[in-house]
Amino acid sequence: MVIPMYAQNPVFEMVAKTLYGLEDILAEELLALGANDIQTGRRMVSFTGDMEMLYKTNLCCRTALRILKPISHFKAKDAETVYLKAKEVKWEDYISLDKTFAIDSVIYSEDFNHSKFVAYKTKDAIVDYFMEKYGKRPSVRVNNPELYIHVHISHNDCTLSIDSSGESLHKRGYRIEQTEAPLNEVLAAGMILKTGWRGESHFVDPMCGSGTLLIEAAMIALNIPSGIYRKEFAFEKWVDFDRELFNRIYNDESGERAFTFKCYGSDISPLAIGMAEKNIRNAGLIKYVDLKVLPFQQYNEAPQPGIMVTNPPYGERISSHNLSELYSMIGERMKHVFAGYKVWLISHKEESFEKISLRPSEKVKLMNGSLECEYRCYEMFEGTNKEYKKALHATPEGEAQQRKRKRPIIEPGKNRADRYNDAEDGAYSDRRLPKKPFKKKRIDNQ
Repeated sequence: MVIPMYAQNPVFEMVAKTLYGLEDILAEELLALGANDIQTGRRMVSFTGDMEMLYKTNLCCRTALRILKPISHFKAKDAETVYLKAKEVKWEDYISLDKTFAIDSVIYSEDFNHSKFVAYKTKDAIVDYFMEKYGKRPSVRVNNPELYIHVHISHNDCTLSIDSSGESLHKRGYRIEQTEAPLNEVLAAGMILKTGWRGESHFVDPMCGSGTLLIEAAMIALNIPSGIYRKEFAFEKWVDFDRELFNRIYNDESGERAFTFKCYGSDISPLAIGMAEKNIRNAGLIKYVDLKVLPFQQYNEAPQPGIMVTNPPYGERISSHNLSELYSMIGERMKHVFAGYKVWLISHKEESFEKISLRPSEKVKLMNGSLECEYRCYEMFEGTNKEYKKALHATPEGEAQQRKRKRPIIEPGKNRADRYNDAEDGAYSDRRLPKKPFKKKRIDNQ
């Protein structure tokens, strides 16, 4: 089935790819933006909307890695069928002869052994289509082409899509320096959004590294779009790009909120704090963030009210003995300093959590790079656990919170979303970071 670009109905199917464990958060983001027909899969969410929705999702979805627009669905058991089906697409609707394209392929099928060969045959189909029809052809360019084409095959279900994002959306554009193992921006945003925090208290990260959690938290609190710092999106080179519509969406500040609290970050490393300050300043958020060089064990007080979200070392580069001491210290500081807080912590090893010596109220499976992690919430309170739960259930708000805690908003899809299950994300190319901070309006040259 080939999906025409210029159909009378401007609403079309889209797919937002994400990290494992963040599908429900991404679905909530899409719902808030006004997307329809939302279906969750594994590391993806499919939905429908118009071109305005495509622009908005790229600019605003904090937990999306990229937004794909499917243009053809078909069945195939070999690369030759992929070639024939790809050749049926009316490619001049998506790319002109003087433009360039690149192809990315992801395959989960026993019938296809080499994803690069499928990408090669798709390239051949596009080239042959133009040569037979016009006697000329667009060129292939791996880095920064005018059109990114994505081929996804799950068993025998094949989908050709055009990628509206280009460079992965986790590359926000504000980061100018980073520590050795920086937290992925999409994961950081997803971690914060999973807590339910939206800026109604202070935010604390006592092991902040280069400041990713602090920046994402400040952006969430102020409701600054996650893509506002990016130099460009792939859809800006599409043949039907609506410059006026995108400029209006990009420069719309009506959704911004006031943030009357602060984000507090600290780290044992002066070098990390220096990097964090540069990144935060580049994002134009320095007035909302308080930074200091301070080892976690020297914390004696925490700003009230507040929430703590942090990503401590996992032990990949420190000894197991030191790791045990670190997590024991974290648990001790949580109990003695962060009363009244919800403390959210992500880590890789079960034995590390055990050293905290506290019972979590929530556990969420997440992936940090290739590491299977757990994201745990600890509700810190004064007195016994029994007294705390009794006080919590004594209020209508507490009862409602308990009922709401694990209720999903979007049910997993069983049809359209299945085509994209297990899709991995792949970045195409690196681009220069923008020099302009937030509030500098991007007005395209006419």
